[in-house]
Amino acid sequence: TRSRWVPGGGGEAVHTVVTDRRTADALTVAVSTAGVFRSLDGGASWDPSNRGVSAVFLPDPHPEFGQCVHKIAQDAGNPDRLYLQNHWGVFRSDDGGAAWTDIGEGLPSDFGFAVAAHPHRPDTAYVFPITADSDRVPAGRRCRVYRTADAGATWEPLTLGLPESAHYGTVLRDALCTDDADPAGVYFGNRNGEVYASADDGDSWRLLAEHLPDVLCVRAAVV
Repeated sequence: TRSRWVPGGGGEAVHTVVTDRRTADALTVAVSTAGVFRSLDGGASWDPSNRGVSAVFLPDPHPEFGQCVHKIAQDAGNPDRLYLQNHWGVFRSDDGGAAWTDIGEGLPSDFGFAVAAHPHRPDTAYVFPITADSDRVPAGRRCRVYRTADAGATWEPLTLGLPESAHYGTVLRDALCTDDADPAGVYFGNRNGEVYASADDGDSWRLLAEHLPDVLCVRAAVV
């Protein structure tokens, strides 16, 4: 029997909605403290879609739902390929979210809030690792964006132009984004009130703004 779960309720928040350019009926949403849910009928009904996503903070680390998904991004080349930053764990799905594979190996920490996909390059995505849920500062106290160009098989730190000294600016779920330029612009803001930008796919960075309040959301567009 197909479940009729509707995300919502105490402490939960829908923060990511992923559409499918092939059909308007397919929707994937991410819900903090609940997990991933999919609809194939335009939102009339929803099914949990968390197979393979761990919930290390629960007695059962692999429940049907109850995961704390922080962000999802869709691959530029394959609408069925999704990247997921969890409350512990970075994952990839190759079937629209039906199942997930851990791709966190090679990162200094797989805890974090943000994930963004490159707007043009397939298999390319960005994350900003955080030390831990109990120590919410950049992993290793280093301001580093990590990029994969092979769908999570490997990761490389992007540091050119970013601070080299100890850094404490946490990047939250909506504070990392890309634009549609080619090469792509990549941007992030942090809770230190800083905004950084790259005009070359993340290869190098410069400081755009500082001394702001907490930067909770960053958006960019080509004009």
